[in-house]
Amino acid sequence: MSKVRLSLAISDYDHVRDFADGKVQAEGIEITHIDLPVEEIFSRFTRFREWDISEMSLARYTALVSRNVPDITAIPVFPSRFFRLGAFYVAAERPIEEPRALAGKRIGIPAWIQTALVYARAYLVHQVGVPLTDVEWFQAGVNVAGLRDEVKPVLPEGVSYTPVADKSLTDLLIGGDVDAIISARPPRAFEQGDTRIRRLFADPQAAEEAYWSETGIFPIMHTVAMRPDVIENYPWAPRNLFAAFEEAKRRGMERALDGNICRFPMAWSVDNAERARAMFGDDFWPYGIEANRRTLEAFLGFAHEQRVTERPVTPEELFPHEVRSLFKI
Repeated sequence: MSKVRLSLAISDYDHVRDFADGKVQAEGIEITHIDLPVEEIFSRFTRFREWDISEMSLARYTALVSRNVPDITAIPVFPSRFFRLGAFYVAAERPIEEPRALAGKRIGIPAWIQTALVYARAYLVHQVGVPLTDVEWFQAGVNVAGLRDEVKPVLPEGVSYTPVADKSLTDLLIGGDVDAIISARPPRAFEQGDTRIRRLFADPQAAEEAYWSETGIFPIMHTVAMRPDVIENYPWAPRNLFAAFEEAKRRGMERALDGNICRFPMAWSVDNAERARAMFGDDFWPYGIEANRRTLEAFLGFAHEQRVTERPVTPEELFPHEVRSLFKI
């Protein structure tokens, strides 16, 4: 029996690579791997559904689910997770030293419906006490002018949100048009050492560890979406895909914890992996619904508060019955 050939667009993660390059195989499936920048993957799958299986922004996916878009579904695989307190940037000369100082300020963001922004805005609201309506929000590309929201937002009542066509977020921040920006992708000027931009949190990791201790939320950024015809034509495929992603992840975690040799080009990589295991448990990058229920439910609550979703959504809706029933979750 010949294998089913399916296209998979996903970034080059170490914990996915063994599946993407064929060392791990999904039973009955041959994968054609497409490696592109995540922004391009999201955009092309959102607009054109160009491949069978796609890495997908969790915020964008949940927004589409809430709008009852019929031609997209997902499996509970989460290739990207990221605490986002390091995504707050301010002008170095501004007297903004703590997040509560952002009340009443102007903040630039690249899009309203972006996963990192959902968590960051929720942090301001729930941990800091700064309502969405106490900020003037401005939208632009991080490094280039003219970028627009690909999924048009329906904003919460009373929120001020202004697209800017002729400047980037970096331009706005350095020029004094905004007081801060929040961006998952660091501004290019910051990466190049421009001293006019600094992070709001001097020690983001310490603040993020405190957030984890307080909330138990390990932010999920991306999931794995697919066209529903994959399930319709091959109802056994989601389970086999999930198993392959799990095995590839297990191998990646094993590499990360290998104390014999340094498999990643950074000092203390094994120590950091051991620290992650101590914080999050033996499976410190879990897939599935139950292992992630606290984070998923919190995210979906934040998303509805911010009108990223047009109605309340449950974790079970993200991964429909045809998919959920295939997993022990």
